[in-house]
Amino acid sequence: MLPRWHIFWGAVFSALFWILFPETAWFNAAILFLSAFLIDFDHYIVAVYNTGKLGLFNSFRYYEMVGKQEKKEFARGIHKRGDFVVFHTVEFHLLVLLFGIFVWNLFIYVFIGMLFHSILDIIDMMHKKRLYRREFLLTRWILQRL
Repeated sequence: MLPRWHIFWGAVFSALFWILFPETAWFNAAILFLSAFLIDFDHYIVAVYNTGKLGLFNSFRYYEMVGKQEKKEFARGIHKRGDFVVFHTVEFHLLVLLFGIFVWNLFIYVFIGMLFHSILDIIDMMHKKRLYRREFLLTRWILQRL
């Protein structure tokens, strides 16, 4: 899902959350909103690593190229995993949740925003028949490299 849609749906979700839970501080709702799309920073890190170029537009060009390559492969029946994005893994989500429970409750809002983001990603990937592209488990990714 493109970042603009995560920003849009993150704003809608944050507003609804604030309406449903009016005791939520505006700052916490803002954290929820920001975490609903800033989780994609790992995509930027991957693009910089793979291209050696800084800059958001270089990252967009990289993923445009990756998308074109993926469509060609999909048409030929090739189903390869995409780049590994660590912030999107179950373990990272659980780590943030544990920080929210045991360290600082602000991380609960980060976790909720990240979870919302991941649910949107899963829905989008299922709709586009791309669920095979994502590795959801950091442990499996590590074990495959041993």
